[in-house]
Amino acid sequence: MTNSKKKATESLAIQTKMVLPNDTNPLNTLFGGRLLEWMDEIASISAHKHSGRVVVTASINNVSFDEPIFAGEIVSLQAKVSRSYNSSMEVFVDVFVENSDGSKKKCNEAIYNFVAIDQNRNPIGVPPLVPETQEEKDRFDSALRRKQLSLVLAGRLNPEDATELKSVLFPHLK
Repeated sequence: MTNSKKKATESLAIQTKMVLPNDTNPLNTLFGGRLLEWMDEIASISAHKHSGRVVVTASINNVSFDEPIFAGEIVSLQAKVSRSYNSSMEVFVDVFVENSDGSKKKCNEAIYNFVAIDQNRNPIGVPPLVPETQEEKDRFDSALRRKQLSLVLAGRLNPEDATELKSVLFPHLK
């Protein structure tokens, strides 16, 4: 693994799309699957920018379809690495609809997990992440709890060893 730390902002990737008729369902709103495709693409670019390596999608931790996106609307997807581990990275994707006056309204978000791989398709180390803004710090902290939860649920971490997760779920226990 490389030791040179990287700022979260260095992984920022932004993509703008227009919702066209072939992107929509019979309700004239963006297909959820199309949005997932767009989010996966921009998240992988962000993970690549952080790691400097080929990355593969390992999992999607969360997707929130909070607001419909209609045909003809302009969509802005913003992805940024929220935490890195040995060879994996968590990437937050925020989805906005841009209005004609330039203002943006957040309508969806997702959390993707990627693994950096070498030329033999084996996991390879990634740089540590340095969060700077309060939002980056909050997402950095919560990423460890999400990772511990998924490891506990997969049976790969003893719940007793999930210290960050326990501190949130059972704050009265020491």
